Amino acid sequence: MKSTFFTILFLFIAYSPTFSQNNPLTGFDELVKEVMTDWQVPGMGIGIVKDGKVILAKGYGFRDMAKKLPVDKNTLFAIGSCTKAFTAAGVAQAVDDRQLDFDKPVISYFPSFKMYDDYTTQHITFRDMLSHRSGLPRHDFAWYGANKSREDLFNALQYLEPNADFRTTWQYQNIMFMTAGYLIGQQYNQTWEEFIENHIFEPLDMNNSNFSIKTSQKSDNHALPYQLTDEKVEEMDFRNIDAIGPAGSINSTINDMNNWLMMHLNKGQFKDKIIISEGNFQQMHQPQMIMPGAMSDEIYYRSYGMGWMLTSYRGNFRSEHGGNIDGFSANVGFLPRAGIGVVILTNMNGTSAPSIIRNSIFDRLLGIERIDWNKKLKDGRDKSKKVAKELDNDNDPLRKNNTVPSHPIVDYVGDFEHPAYGKIEIKAVDNNLIMDIRGKEIELEHYHYDIYRVKSASIFKGKKFTFHSSKNGDINKISASLQAGVKDIIFERVANINNVDYNLYIGDFELAGQATRFYVENGVLKLSVPPQPVYELELKNDHSFSIKGAEGFLIVFDIKNGKPAQSVIFNQPNGTFTAKRKQ
Repeated sequence: MKSTFFTILFLFIAYSPTFSQNNPLTGFDELVKEVMTDWQVPGMGIGIVKDGKVILAKGYGFRDMAKKLPVDKNTLFAIGSCTKAFTAAGVAQAVDDRQLDFDKPVISYFPSFKMYDDYTTQHITFRDMLSHRSGLPRHDFAWYGANKSREDLFNALQYLEPNADFRTTWQYQNIMFMTAGYLIGQQYNQTWEEFIENHIFEPLDMNNSNFSIKTSQKSDNHALPYQLTDEKVEEMDFRNIDAIGPAGSINSTINDMNNWLMMHLNKGQFKDKIIISEGNFQQMHQPQMIMPGAMSDEIYYRSYGMGWMLTSYRGNFRSEHGGNIDGFSANVGFLPRAGIGVVILTNMNGTSAPSIIRNSIFDRLLGIERIDWNKKLKDGRDKSKKVAKELDNDNDPLRKNNTVPSHPIVDYVGDFEHPAYGKIEIKAVDNNLIMDIRGKEIELEHYHYDIYRVKSASIFKGKKFTFHSSKNGDINKISASLQAGVKDIIFERVANINNVDYNLYIGDFELAGQATRFYVENGVLKLSVPPQPVYELELKNDHSFSIKGAEGFLIVFDIKNGKPAQSVIFNQPNGTFTAKRKQ
C-alpha cells in the first residue's frame, strides 16, 4: 500500500494529553504511523497505563477503509486469545468463592468429564488446563470453522489424542481454555458469558465489551477485519468463534481494556473493589510451566502462568499475551514492577505490529536505550518470506507420477465422519473430487494412487487425504494428518439412512439350505437365521449392511433396476456365500 495513502489514512480521534519535549512519548505518533505503514495495518487502538493513571487512550487509522471511518478509543476490536486471561481470572474468582479449586481434579466437580486416557481424566485440574500442560496438541481443526456447540466440543474431548505425557510439555491448547470456561458456567448454573459479564465486565466498568462478533456488528463503532493478499489489504469475513468463546471470543475497546490494565497493575483491585484476591491474582502471573523457545539479548527464560506468558524483558519482569483471530491482532502486556501496562488492538490479520508497539512503549517509559523493534521484526519477516517463496514449488520428490486411483471416481463419493473433527462430504463434479467441509467446497487434486491433495487456498491447503478400502474393496474411510504428533485423523464412511427403501431387502432367502429372513422392526433392518439370535443390521453403503457388533461381516443385496433383491451376498471371515430369494 502506497505511503501517500497512509498519509491520508493516518489520523486519530480520542482524548490525548499534550506532552512536553522531554516526555517519553514525544514522537510516538510518528512511530505508530511508520509501523502501520510498514505492516499495512488499517486501524489501531492503543492504551497505556502508568502508575495507576491512564496516560494514553487513542485511535489511529480506519476501522472501515472503504467508508474512511476512523478508529477512536471506543471502537470495538476482537481481542482473540487475550480472552484467555479473562477465563483464568474467572476461575480465580471461583476459587475465591470456594466453588472451585485450582488443584482439585476437574472430574470431582463434573463426573461427565472425559479425556482420551483414563489417567488424565482422573487427575487433570484447572491449573493444568490454564497452563497448557494437558498433553494435548492444538487440535484446532476440531473446532475452527465447525458448526458445533460448546457442549459438543466438551463431549468430543475423549476423542482427541494427546501427543505428550500429561504435565510434561507446554503445548498451546484452545479447547482446554474453552473447557475451563464452560465448566465455570456449569458450576454457577449460567453461561461463561454471563459469569464474566457479572464478575468482570460490570465491576470494571467495561460497558462496551461483548462476547461475539454478532454483537459487535450491531454497534455503529466496530472495526472491520482485514488481511493481506498478495501484499494488498482486503476486507475479510468475520469469524464466529462463539463455541470456543472462553479461549478467544471477547471484543473490546481501548477505554474498556485500560480498566483491565488498571486492575492487573493494582494486583486484582479496581478503584475500591477487590475483583480477585491478591493471592489468587499472583498465581495467575507466576510461572506454572516452562515454555520452549530460543533466548535473545532482550527476552529470556519464558514460562506460562495461567492465561499469561511470562519472561524477563531487558531485565524487567514482563507478563503479556497476544491475540489473533481472523482479521484482528492484539496484545496486552505489563511491566508490573515499573507500573506499566499496555494494550494494542488492530484490525489486521496476523500482524506483528502490536508486539512492535508494545516493546517500543516499554523502552520509552523505562527510559532505556530504544531498540528499533520495527526494523528488527521486519528483517525477520522478510527473511521468512524469502524462505517460504523458495519452498513454494510443486517439485515434490515423494510424489509418484503417472499413477491412477484404484476405483472409479463415483466410488469415492459419500459422507465420512470423525467423532471430534466432524463430517466431510466427498462429491464428484466434472470428474473431479470436491471436499465439502464445514459448508465450504474445496477441490481435491489427484496426488498419487488413492491419495488426493488440497491445492486451493484454504486452512487445509497442502493437506493430503488418503482413501482406504475395506476387505471387500469398498472405499470405507479417509485419513489425513491434521495434527502433528498424533496418528492420522480417520473419517469413517457413514451411511445416509434417509429415504432407504427397505422393501428392496425384506423377504425370505435360502443360504446353503438354511432359511434366512430379512425384516424391519422399529425402523431397523434385522436378520433372522434360526436357531441363531436375531441380528441388527447397519447401513454401510448403497445396499450393503454390516452386522451390529460383529466385525468382518458385510451383507450386500444385489439390486438391479430398482427392483427387490433376488440374491444376497454374505461376506464373512470364513468365505463369501450367496443366498437366493425364495419364490
